[in-house]
Amino acid sequence: QVQLVESGGGLVQAGGSLRLSCAASGRTFSRYTMGWFRQAPGKERELVAVISWSAGTTYHADSAKGRFTISRDNAKNMVYLQMNSLKPEDTAVYYCAASGEGATVVAGDFDYWGQGTQVTVSS
Repeated sequence: QVQLVESGGGLVQAGGSLRLSCAASGRTFSRYTMGWFRQAPGKERELVAVISWSAGTTYHADSAKGRFTISRDNAKNMVYLQMNSLKPEDTAVYYCAASGEGATVVAGDFDYWGQGTQVTVSS
């Protein structure tokens, strides 16, 4: 069982930066692939970035490439999403998720989800 709590969201102007954090409970955290997803009003939830259990493999969606970076610290049970050059279209609720399926980018493979943190980017 893994419990996830996101933090770090807020209101930022376009071009600004935010760093999202996800605190995970559970002694087996290091075994899980971790991901960040987001959902904007009226839109489906979409993948932002994924990181393997060892942090040796990362995947960033096209919308995030070059601007966002996912990382993790297994010693602290933490996952991060550094977001730079934010755009108004990045406005969404951002969710942290954990998958026991190994390296995956499929939302259905993620077993545990946080409650989300709101990110609002003003123009």
